[in-house]
Amino acid sequence: MRALILSSSPRRNGNSATLAAAVRDGIVEAGHDAELVYASDFLASFLHDCRQCRKPDGTCAIDDGFGPVFLESYLPADGFIAATPIYWYGVSAQLKAFFDRTFCYYAASYPRSADVIEGMKNKRIGLVLNSEETFPMVSGGIVSQIQEFSRYTRSTFVGVVHGYGNSRGEVTRDPGDPVGSARRFGREFFTRHATDYQIDTPRSGRVWG
Repeated sequence: MRALILSSSPRRNGNSATLAAAVRDGIVEAGHDAELVYASDFLASFLHDCRQCRKPDGTCAIDDGFGPVFLESYLPADGFIAATPIYWYGVSAQLKAFFDRTFCYYAASYPRSADVIEGMKNKRIGLVLNSEETFPMVSGGIVSQIQEFSRYTRSTFVGVVHGYGNSRGEVTRDPGDPVGSARRFGREFFTRHATDYQIDTPRSGRVWG
């Protein structure tokens, strides 16, 4: 199995990036392939109006590195983990732009939109967060957003790791050991039990067999 981890913080060596690296290490320890990418390396623009800037052949006109990462790393991956600091109780602008920019590729005007849609479906999705604030619902909006993204793409939302810290590296001193939790999350990412019931979902009457 193969996972893509996106560290979306503008701070490459910040706390959410530390947690993202721990998830990657855990995935590799479990015998899977993991690629950690940094939004600051390839994402230079927000989504534009595709009706105005799309090339005549239907491809995206924004000339940064998003296309190769999305097409060659995200779509083939079996799992995706988004790592973000919490800004104003939401995701980083870079992570929001990553999700927004996918539209240019799954929209019908893109030549291979059907292939893109298939590639976006049926992944395992994870979320890694860091914040200074410890209020329990500080992450509520973000978790809901990623859950809905998972549902929309017919994917499985596996879970969340949330660390606390402000200055660089401070998350490693969080007494809750989120770095260890992130590593364990990575090890279990492709095997962890995750359910999202609908009213007609068949149920065995047991959770753990």
